[in-house]
Amino acid sequence: MFVLFEEAGKFLAGRILSEADSSLQVELDSGKRVKVKAVNALLKFEKPSPAELVAAGQKLSQDIELELAWEFASDDEFGFADLARDYFSADGKPATQEQQVAALFRLFEAPHYFRRAGKGRFKKAPAEILQLALAAIEKKKQVALQITAWAEELAQGECPAPIRDQLYKILFKPDKNSAEYKAVVEASRNTHTAPLDLLQKAGAITSAYQFHWKRFLFENFPKGTGFPALQAPSHKEKLPLANVRAFSIDDSATTEIDDALSVQGLGTGTVTLGIHIAAPGLAVLPGSPIDNVGRSRLSTVYMPGYKITMLPDEVVQNYTLQAGRNCPAVSLYVTLDEATLEVRGTDTRIEQVPIESNLRHDVLDSTFTEAFFESAQTTPPPADVAWANEMVFLHQLAKHLKAQREIARGKPENFNRPDYNFRLDNPSGQEPIGNEVVSITTRHRGAPLDLIVAEAMILANSTWGQWLAELGVPGIYRSQASMAPGVKVRMGTKSLPHAGLGVKSYAWSTSPLRRYTDLVNQWQIIACAKNGPTAALVAPFKPKDAELFSIISGFDAAYSAYNGFQSGIERYWTLKYLQQHGITELTATSFKDNLVRADELPLVLPAAGAQGLPRGAGVRVRLGEIDEITLDVNGTVIERLDVVADADAVTAEELDEEDEETLASGPILIAVDMSEPATDAAGMATGVVSSAS
Repeated sequence: MFVLFEEAGKFLAGRILSEADSSLQVELDSGKRVKVKAVNALLKFEKPSPAELVAAGQKLSQDIELELAWEFASDDEFGFADLARDYFSADGKPATQEQQVAALFRLFEAPHYFRRAGKGRFKKAPAEILQLALAAIEKKKQVALQITAWAEELAQGECPAPIRDQLYKILFKPDKNSAEYKAVVEASRNTHTAPLDLLQKAGAITSAYQFHWKRFLFENFPKGTGFPALQAPSHKEKLPLANVRAFSIDDSATTEIDDALSVQGLGTGTVTLGIHIAAPGLAVLPGSPIDNVGRSRLSTVYMPGYKITMLPDEVVQNYTLQAGRNCPAVSLYVTLDEATLEVRGTDTRIEQVPIESNLRHDVLDSTFTEAFFESAQTTPPPADVAWANEMVFLHQLAKHLKAQREIARGKPENFNRPDYNFRLDNPSGQEPIGNEVVSITTRHRGAPLDLIVAEAMILANSTWGQWLAELGVPGIYRSQASMAPGVKVRMGTKSLPHAGLGVKSYAWSTSPLRRYTDLVNQWQIIACAKNGPTAALVAPFKPKDAELFSIISGFDAAYSAYNGFQSGIERYWTLKYLQQHGITELTATSFKDNLVRADELPLVLPAAGAQGLPRGAGVRVRLGEIDEITLDVNGTVIERLDVVADADAVTAEELDEEDEETLASGPILIAVDMSEPATDAAGMATGVVSSAS
């Protein structure tokens, strides 16, 4: 005697060895013996063999039309033998064993037509639910056909419009249940081609620049870069007018002029340095609509030839330190001994500051050189050079402040590598399209005008950070526990030393038009300036305020993403520069592992033959093909040059400090999950970000 039974959703058949009231001992064709509950035994039979009956039932089950079976089935609960009799027997006689098994298999595999009501028992689905289920099945079938059709198009080098529209979502933030994503995965597997290469060959990516730009917008500005229609607020309080002549020092492309300087008392023995910071915090209040815009962006995004500002242009124009205007500002006045440059005292004021000049360092770098300042130590500066006396004093002070910081940090700051400036031939100032002519120029790090501004800003940020701490008012600080390798700069709400800068406290406060952390700190500084010892009671943010931690977390993520994009897009323009100028070889310096750094361009690349070279070794490299999508270019060392002089070499420790910035753009990461992952190519570039700005 044989038995057909159900076990864990599967149908099995075998020979009955013994039988009790509640169970059976059954031997399967494989020889395995199992204990079967009596309730799970569905059909007992003597012939044919179990394997023959199961095979015959499976074959016959496919001849059962589900629509017709559903019509034949009783509206009440029924067994599989009942359906077999009604479907196969015209005279009402019991169905054969083969027919019963066929009905059982067919009923079991069609849950949208028949619901299971117990072991071997079923109930047909209501008509309305059946129609919904059939519609869903048909839709799924059509989607599967669509996926196959799209995959075939991709394999043939054509990109369907729906996939083109979902390009960035498919690659970087995919919905793995979407038909577009599944089509790319299927085509990628069928053609053994990485998703990015597949889509590129299919014409989904028509512009490398637009690929990088739209990917960044997709990830960081999914709602676009436009601002909502908001009225730019103005401060209501009447501010005193400062008795100073202030000037700013920025690049010619700068429109968000956050800071200006003034010098009073030259020649009197006591000099007052004024550090004047634009004060949008007087009008843009926490929780206001404009504040919500700033908090959603957290920083201005910079790239060659274009930028996305943190605040609407109307707000920027109201508070930028434009020459010829009296501008609201938060001013730090530092009283100094003119001979020793010792700080005698500081004072913070909220006032209107007359801005007399907006100086541009790219115009004046050739005037205010190291030679100019060396000459000024023995000879009065030329009378026809505007601001010459103030610049001479500020440069002397900047060198003094830097030397003091270097004592605190334990070693000098070395500026052995240049900064790079990118200029696009884009007179309209509109969003670049990616094929503009690019020029790349160098500026020596620590150039006199840069040093003046950097040291003034470090002085302001460290002074205000310490002041906030003394008054018990929380702020957003940047700190570094030590300069040991791997110890990173952290952001937090506690006033802690910044070992890298050599200061006891450091709170970004000098760029409130373009960094949200600075705007937050400005609100706190304004509260201190107005309320003094009681500022902690009225400041917008209180100690241990959860909002501050939330802002820090959001800013860290956004600032990292923005800097990564800037580094990546600068690498794009560097590669474009190589193409436009037909550069196929360049001199470089061994960097780390098999990487070399170009001597005259902001470019790091892997070079065959560089592995094992000492750091600082000079080489000549022949460039390989450039991939503008992956930002990849390889090289081959073709000549070993003399090792660079020790005085010009960057030490291993300094290289370690800059590794993270240098490799900021990172690889293009593809989110498409396949058994054969896409090959990621690293894109590397040096960032140009002032540590003090």
